[in-house]
Amino acid sequence: MNEHVQQRLMVGFATNVIGRAAGAIIQFVQVPVLMHYWGEPMFGTWVILTAIPGYLALSNIGFGSVAGNEMTMLMARKEQSAALRVFQSCWWLISLMMGAVGALFCVALYFLPMAKLLNLTGISEHDTSWALFWLGIALLFGQLEQLLQASYRSIARYSYGTFLKSALSLAAFGAQLVPVIMGYGPRTTAMVFGLANITVTLILCVCVKRDIPWISYGWSHASLAEIKKLTRPSLAFMGFPLGIALNLQGSQMAVNYALGADAVAVFATARTISRTALQVVELVKNTVWPELSIAFGTGDMELVRSLHRRACQVALFISLSVVVVVAVLGPTFLHKWTLGKVPASPGLLGLLLIVVVFYALWSTSSTLVAAINLHERLATVYTFATGITVVVTYFAARKFGLYSAAGSLLLSEMIMDAYVLPSSLRISHDTWGGFLWALVHYPEVLKPAALWRRAQGIRKT
Repeated sequence: MNEHVQQRLMVGFATNVIGRAAGAIIQFVQVPVLMHYWGEPMFGTWVILTAIPGYLALSNIGFGSVAGNEMTMLMARKEQSAALRVFQSCWWLISLMMGAVGALFCVALYFLPMAKLLNLTGISEHDTSWALFWLGIALLFGQLEQLLQASYRSIARYSYGTFLKSALSLAAFGAQLVPVIMGYGPRTTAMVFGLANITVTLILCVCVKRDIPWISYGWSHASLAEIKKLTRPSLAFMGFPLGIALNLQGSQMAVNYALGADAVAVFATARTISRTALQVVELVKNTVWPELSIAFGTGDMELVRSLHRRACQVALFISLSVVVVVAVLGPTFLHKWTLGKVPASPGLLGLLLIVVVFYALWSTSSTLVAAINLHERLATVYTFATGITVVVTYFAARKFGLYSAAGSLLLSEMIMDAYVLPSSLRISHDTWGGFLWALVHYPEVLKPAALWRRAQGIRKT
C-alpha cells in the first residue's frame, strides 16, 4: 500500500468521522427534542411516518451507486469522457424516475387512508398524507445527492464530498427542529424538512460544477447504450435499499403492528443506541470503498486484498470496543436521553448489541463486492435474509414481546456472514488462513506509534 493511498485513507477516515458525528448529532439531539415537545406517542408516530418514505429509495434502482463505482474505475484509467457519459446518462434517468415515482406516490396519498393503514391514532388523515408527501419529496431529491457525491469519489476527493454533505445535512436538520420548538406538529415539520433537503441538493449541484469542471448537466453525452450496460447491476443494487428498509423500517413496522406505537418508541430508541457501533463500521466502509474501486480499476489485486483485510480487521476491532462501552453505559444513557420516558432496558440493548457484532464483519467485507459492481447475488441474498427476518420479528414480538423481537434480528446477520465472507475472499484471491491471520495481526503501519508519526508528517506537509 503506497504512501498516497495511506494518506487518502487517513484523510478519508477523518472526514467520515465528521460525517458520522453529524449523523450522531442528528440522532441524539432529535430524540430528546421530539420527546420533550411532542411526547412519546407523537414521537412514535413520527418514527413510523419517516419509515414509510424510506421505500422510495428504490426509485433510483441503484443507478447512483453503480454509476459512482463505474465512474471511479473509469477515472482510475484516465477515461474522463466515458465517466461523463455515465454521469449524464444516470442523471437524466434518475430525474425521470423521480418524477414518475413521485407522481405515483402522490396518487397513493390522495386515495388511500394512510393513518388508518399505518395504525396511527394521534394524527389526522389529512396531516398524515401531507407529512408523508414532504418526507417523500425530501427522499426523492436525495437520490440525486448520491450521484453528486459519486462525482467527488471518482476524482479521489471523496473526503471533501463527505464533509460538504455532512455540513449541509446538519443545516437541514437544524431547520427541521425550528417548527418543532415553535409548537408545530409532524405536517409542518415534514414540510420544512422537505424544503431544506431540496435546497441542499441544489447547493450540491452548484458545488460539483464549480469543483469538477468536466462535469456538465446537459444531455449531449447521455447514452441509452450506457444505461443498458448498467441496468443489470443497478437492478441488483435495488436489493440493498430494500434490504435496509426491511431491516430498519420493516422491523419497526413489525413491532408496530404487533405491539403498537409506544413499543416502537422503546424499540427504536434502544436500537439507535446499539447502532452506535455500526456508525464506526460505516466509517471504515465509506473510507475504503473508493480505494477498492480505484485499485480494482487499475488491476492491482495485491492492493485490493490488503484493503479488504485491513478494513475487516479495523471494523471488527473498533465495533467490539464500542459494543463493550455501550453495554456498560448504554442503559443509563438511554433512560436519561429519552428524558426518563423510556426504561433503561439493559437486556433489550444487550441483544441488539450482539446483532451489531455479527453485522460488522459481513457488512465491511461486502464493500469489496459492491465497490466493483459484482453484487447481484449478494443483493438477492440480503433481501431474502432481511425479508424472512421481518416476518420472524412480527411473530416473535406478538408472542414473546420486545426482547424476542430484538433477538430475531440475529437471523439475517448470520445468513449474511455465511455468504459474504467466502465471496469476498474469492474476488480478492485470498485464502481463509491469510485472511484470519490478518484479522489478529496488526502490521507496523497500523500501530499507534506509526499512525501518530504518519499523522504528524501529513500535518507538516
